Amino acid sequence: KQWYQRRVRASDVEGKTPEEVKAYMTVFWERSSELQDLEKINMQIERGEAKIERRHNTRRALEAKMARYRAPFHQLKIQYGTNKGKHYNEEEDRFLVCMLYQLGIDKENVYDELRTEVRAAPQFRFDWFLKSRTAMELQRRCNTLITLIERENLELEEREGKRKTLVKKQGGSGNSTPTQKRKADIAPKNPSGKKIKK
Repeated sequence: KQWYQRRVRASDVEGKTPEEVKAYMTVFWERSSELQDLEKINMQIERGEAKIERRHNTRRALEAKMARYRAPFHQLKIQYGTNKGKHYNEEEDRFLVCMLYQLGIDKENVYDELRTEVRAAPQFRFDWFLKSRTAMELQRRCNTLITLIERENLELEEREGKRKTLVKKQGGSGNSTPTQKRKADIAPKNPSGKKIKK
């Protein structure tokens, strides 16, 4: 109940003011015990909340990925691992991810719009495989790519966390890598403080 109250927005209910939505929500929860199928309604609410949370997580993952590139439509790289797939190439995947981000993952009919953009893209005018994909097939491919991106982001966060922990242990500022520090410690120095070349 509490998480639901925090998430309800007037924009989620067409034609209603924020005050009307809050009033309805208050009465709904006060009288919810009168409903016969309350468990079913709660399950629907939880499924809806999980879907919203998933979209937010996906949007954040795409934002993090795009932020790493100046020109994502040309530079974006996807860490496939063993999930490359047989049918889609890297250029197609790059376009799908970038266009999905540009159109907005939160839109209800984003994959229909993505399909329209694929068909209109000049670089794919002779790519009959990609142009003949349905919105559902594009959604499946994008879900696979998003999973790969989320995994890559998680690995980067873990590596960054380990690096920060290592820097804290060494008491350094974090500007030089541990390898550079070791080389500086090992290199012999002359009395003037300059490194001696071997």
